[in-house]
Amino acid sequence: MRQFINIATNAFMELVRQPVFLLLMTASSAFEIFLATPFYFAFGDEPKLVKNSVLAVMLLSGLFGAVLSASASLAREIRSGTALAVLSKPVGRAQFLLAKYAGLILALAVMTYVNLIAALIASRMAFDAYGSTDIAAISIFAGGVAVAYLLAAFSNYFLHRPFVSDAVFALLILVTVAAFFIFQFTTQKQSSDAMAVVDWRLVPAGLLILLALWILAALALACSTRFEMIPTLAICSAFFLIGLMSDYLFGRPSEKGHWWATILYSIVPNWQNFWVADALDTGRSTFQWGYVGKALGYAACYIGAVLSLAVMFFEDRELS
Repeated sequence: MRQFINIATNAFMELVRQPVFLLLMTASSAFEIFLATPFYFAFGDEPKLVKNSVLAVMLLSGLFGAVLSASASLAREIRSGTALAVLSKPVGRAQFLLAKYAGLILALAVMTYVNLIAALIASRMAFDAYGSTDIAAISIFAGGVAVAYLLAAFSNYFLHRPFVSDAVFALLILVTVAAFFIFQFTTQKQSSDAMAVVDWRLVPAGLLILLALWILAALALACSTRFEMIPTLAICSAFFLIGLMSDYLFGRPSEKGHWWATILYSIVPNWQNFWVADALDTGRSTFQWGYVGKALGYAACYIGAVLSLAVMFFEDRELS
């Protein structure tokens, strides 16, 4: 167990020290805040448009993060010989692969958390044609990001610590602090007769997206046992696009009794199970936690199947 924890911890720290991880996390969260700043003139549907957009940014940034992190965590180590050096110790291949996955999903959880905090801030900043851009919230959020980078620069220059990982953890804390100040000490006029409030329903929606990203991470890790980053990105993108249309491509033929559609409907992950923006639009408030539990069961079964396949691929992979 100690070996598993050490490998998972090292995998996590290696991922958060990647400059592309910090860049992707900062850019995606900042873009979510930007989506709540312009005038859309969407006839009163501006808040709905902002919420749909920030959830889409969370999902797409997580897709790239999962593929890049999986390739950096496994494919590069196989290519450089690091994996062979670790496996020369009393560490099994299955244990090594599962520990890498544990570090990968923890890194994705950190990225999704920061994006979720930015999404909650954006939901509070959203306004219609009668409102105005929330300059105070933008300033506080930008100040938090700037302070996080300055603290990381200070620790790097004076304490000789790695800049990227310190920036990630500082961003994790200071974005949360910025959200607290925005929610507690600022107000935003959403329309002519209402004040903007935080849509906390984005929390279970963000958790569902995190479960989808964990499935993508398992797929990316399985591909990384055999392929480099670009083929892995292509395969995962294909699974992502086909999974978005799974109900139409395979669900309808499966209901008509076509055996091939039933098999493909089971194999291809259905991302619509993790996308609840429509439920947010209709104003439902009771779907969240029971549905999240069911989605967690679906994700656990799918991840278990994909990781079993990944272990099978990795067992006979030549590492020398």
